[in-house]
Amino acid sequence: MALKWPDKDPDEQLDYSVDWSNALGLNTISSVTWKVRDADGNLETWTDAEIVNGLQRVSATNTTTVATIVLGSGTAFTTYKITCAITASDQTQLEQEIRLRVIESR
Repeated sequence: MALKWPDKDPDEQLDYSVDWSNALGLNTISSVTWKVRDADGNLETWTDAEIVNGLQRVSATNTTTVATIVLGSGTAFTTYKITCAITASDQTQLEQEIRLRVIESR
């Protein structure tokens, strides 16, 4: 099941997180990869400062249990499908799809 983050305005630059602590148990996050669906629906690996389908990945960080991404821009009235993929300290690989809707604030 996909998570849903709070909506954002195209003019906002906001950070969003995925807390992996329940899934990790005693393990920790070794690496994080962020992906986003492009305009054609293809899942693309996303790097800092890259804009895909109008949404910008500004930066990304992580702790031992939480992955955080800072997002900017976005096309109004578009719902983005973002994937957070991690590798844990025991080499387990986990993915979570998140939906983010971009709306024009009034």
